[in-house]
Amino acid sequence: MYYRYAGAGESRLALIKLVRDYNGAVECDVNDVIPERIEPTDQSCSPEIIGPNAAFTGSRIVTSTSSVGCDIFVVPDGTQIVMHEIAAERIVYRKGNIIFSKNGDSVLAPVGNKISVYDLKNNKSETLPIESRYNYTSIALSPNGVILIAINEDGEADVISLINKIIIHKFRFNRPVLAVKFSPNGKFFALTKENDLLVYHSPGAKREYNPFVLERTFRGFFDETTCLDWSSDSRFLIVGSKDMSARVFAIKRILHFKKFLLGGNTDAVVGCFFERDSMDAYTVAKNGSVSIWEFSHDIDSLKTDGELPKQKTPEGAEQMEEEDYEEGDVSTDPKSKPKEDEKEEKENYFYKRLARHFVSETFKGEKGISIYNINVTAAAYMPSTKLLVTGYSHGAFLLHEMPDFNLIHSLKISKQLISSVAINPTGDWIALGCSDLGQLLVWEWQSETYIMKQQGHFDTMSSVAYSPDGSYVATGGRDSKVKVWDTNTGFSFVTFTEHTSTITGVAFTQTGRALLSSSLDGTVRAFDMARYRNFRTFTSPKPAQFSCLSIDVSGDLVAAGAQDTFDVYLWSLQTGKLLEVLSGHEGPVSSLCFSPSPSSSLLVSVSWDKTLRIWDAVSSAASLSRETVNLTSDGLAVCFRPDGKQVAVATLDGHISIFDPMQATQLLTIEGRNDLGSGKSDTDLVTAKKNLQGKAFNTLCYTADGECLLAAGQSKNICIYQVMEKILVKKYEITQNRSLDAMDDIINRRKMTEFGNMALIEEREDSGSGPVTLRLPGVRSGDMASRSFKPEVRVSQLQFSPNGRAFAATTTEGLLVYSLDTNLVFEPFDLSEDITPKTIRNALKSKDYSRSFVMALKLNEAKLTREVYETIPPDSIAIVVQTLPSSYVERVLTFIVNQMDTTPHIEFHLKWIVAIFYEHGTILQQRTPSTVSVLRSIQKTVGRKFEDLSKICQHNRYTLQYLLALGGTAQKRTVGSIMAIEDGDEEDSNEDEGMDEGMDEEMET
Repeated sequence: MYYRYAGAGESRLALIKLVRDYNGAVECDVNDVIPERIEPTDQSCSPEIIGPNAAFTGSRIVTSTSSVGCDIFVVPDGTQIVMHEIAAERIVYRKGNIIFSKNGDSVLAPVGNKISVYDLKNNKSETLPIESRYNYTSIALSPNGVILIAINEDGEADVISLINKIIIHKFRFNRPVLAVKFSPNGKFFALTKENDLLVYHSPGAKREYNPFVLERTFRGFFDETTCLDWSSDSRFLIVGSKDMSARVFAIKRILHFKKFLLGGNTDAVVGCFFERDSMDAYTVAKNGSVSIWEFSHDIDSLKTDGELPKQKTPEGAEQMEEEDYEEGDVSTDPKSKPKEDEKEEKENYFYKRLARHFVSETFKGEKGISIYNINVTAAAYMPSTKLLVTGYSHGAFLLHEMPDFNLIHSLKISKQLISSVAINPTGDWIALGCSDLGQLLVWEWQSETYIMKQQGHFDTMSSVAYSPDGSYVATGGRDSKVKVWDTNTGFSFVTFTEHTSTITGVAFTQTGRALLSSSLDGTVRAFDMARYRNFRTFTSPKPAQFSCLSIDVSGDLVAAGAQDTFDVYLWSLQTGKLLEVLSGHEGPVSSLCFSPSPSSSLLVSVSWDKTLRIWDAVSSAASLSRETVNLTSDGLAVCFRPDGKQVAVATLDGHISIFDPMQATQLLTIEGRNDLGSGKSDTDLVTAKKNLQGKAFNTLCYTADGECLLAAGQSKNICIYQVMEKILVKKYEITQNRSLDAMDDIINRRKMTEFGNMALIEEREDSGSGPVTLRLPGVRSGDMASRSFKPEVRVSQLQFSPNGRAFAATTTEGLLVYSLDTNLVFEPFDLSEDITPKTIRNALKSKDYSRSFVMALKLNEAKLTREVYETIPPDSIAIVVQTLPSSYVERVLTFIVNQMDTTPHIEFHLKWIVAIFYEHGTILQQRTPSTVSVLRSIQKTVGRKFEDLSKICQHNRYTLQYLLALGGTAQKRTVGSIMAIEDGDEEDSNEDEGMDEGMDEEMET
């Protein structure tokens, strides 16, 4: 697609070529200058070609791509923004099996319809930029660690490249898959589907049209297959089933070998494993019985069909099917009879059960536990270390040494069932997952310590807040817990459990030293972020349920709105006293917000009584209520612009109204109900279009510069509006997960019958923790309804990062964090014809550092700017900064912050920052929104570097102290031994002298 740009006052044109690849990403090829005005060259370049959200606004084009992982749009002020998801779920684990990476340093866990990778060595987490239509339930990693196969609950398999982190192929099995695993040699992978076992060729081994080539199909099970394992030579498979048996199959034809049935179990098989370099096997049943099976021959004595002499096949004889092969069939001609001298003795292969142990008897005698109600829910075995790990329905796991079945360790990690167990390749670490609690643990059994212990909110998140420097994110959920996450690592490092009911709001003070939270339990609690304790608890004179929370800029005033008493309560954080009760609302207070301006003490609140009230928090009690503004409908959310000059209010009729808080006048209105979008739930009796009339925005948030407004509510979309132009810049879809309710606009007619929707029929499956319990009518929460409960997709709160480069959204899928990245788009700044990479390098060679650095900033190519930046000697930094135009100060600071995260030249970067602050400090004191965001980014990056260096220095200090103490001890020991030797020599010499004197006396006598 080509566009012609006509420059203001210029007769020449600029030609830009936009190329979209198969993933939907847009590449920009600029052949000339980018002036102000845009004109399409022909009719084929209409906005519809770019995307469904493209539009012409003024002198700019507003467009967006259809890529899931990356979205580009241009706001009317000319800023290009690239949105991409950097951390997709702050839910640690949901369901499915957990696996280790090839080197054992990382854990891969399915998190809903995404997959997270937890780096245990570097203490970081990452969510792969992929998304499935349903929740993932089974994943498997190839032996080389390159290919990942992930299968969702609908039976759709994704082949994922961990190098490029993209989906390279999709395949539908049309049925749920309970287990999938690669062979040790990497040539095959096997999976369990209903009552069958399927073996496929591994994708990626060679170039082929279809990556999924079926090798074998094994049948004969009477119930669903649940687990499988490969032998060490990749020739045999053992498969467990719910029919209380396990079967052993051979991938290739083995002489005199047939499939073996390992029975004798009294419950479904949840785990079956081969011994290393052997055909000996172990089976683990659900009731806790472990059977040890011994094979009659060594695995090396079993010869495949390719190693046997080939038999001649007469003409007209048909080849046997692989599934019809029986033992002893060597010749394919049934009429041919082997001669007596060629007859070979038939080998007698068999399995023998050596022992059966009941692991549940370990818990016998424990208080409150009955061994008859305990089930094994997960099992794993490491053949190299002969360790068997079993997880149970009451949250405990056991570690046994096989084949002697010696108990090594026993630990209880929770009260809910353990849904998955994995062992790393060295056998030192054990990963455990609890799906009900969203808990993921990595345990080192030898030292009995936790390598990683993470747990997300096991219920829906309801609120989110950024710390002032953007390094931490606090979340509150319906599970009455407040968690604080590190945005750099993605891990939760502290959890506050003092509340007893749903958390309705969280907020940091401006210093970041305290975190406050409001709850429906009638309390507002303040937590110390240095000591991680609750140091203040605010309550109301009458019991009230607090529905919202806000803190003023000074950090001393705390306000909370009640949903039952209709009042706003004002406390002092320093003294903990109740300062004022603001009355006037006639309905539940849904939202309130303090002005972010340091010179303002305004407090705004909205309620279900269709009013917006503006309060002066520091004035006398008689003039606290300054203005009351009537709204068109019930008020649901309110927020200030970062400069405090505008207030946005979301109402029940789907409108967003913008007000001037000082004059109490309405500036404009954005009608966003149609932009919100809505889906049809399984229980809805009306269409999605009719259902949209009852939807509205529940949360609002301004961007850091105040130009755009983010809005979301009871739908899967986040809408980004340009406030002054009143246009929709981007409607961002948070998820494609069809496991959530209200995702589709229409319901498939195949699911509709004359009696209702087939999706409402409950599937009464075994829960794993005991007998099946039917759901009671009307029950919406609890264990009885957990199997049939399908959460509805919605966004509960939005929060923009203080540094202006990310925003977070608490959704049904978890906490989603999105970042701004402008490095993916060519965006020159004040560009002219004479600025090219060649001229920049020539100026750099002539040591004209100031001119070359400014030219590199104008061209705005990261690699070239970094080359010029690192070439400038430290002695010339002050001179370059003095000649730097003021319009480039923020751009240079942003560039330095990005370089501090990727390069080790810390002192060099700090010299640049100090020189810029010294020379351009007056410009930075103006505190524009963009300047504040840059300064907060610097504070965050420098603080993180300081913490890292402090840890290294502290570790080196203790190491040196230990070495000095060790050297002093060794020196003392050396001196002591030398003195002992000298003392011994003196005694020996004295004895010798005494003996000589005695001998002389005897001679004289």
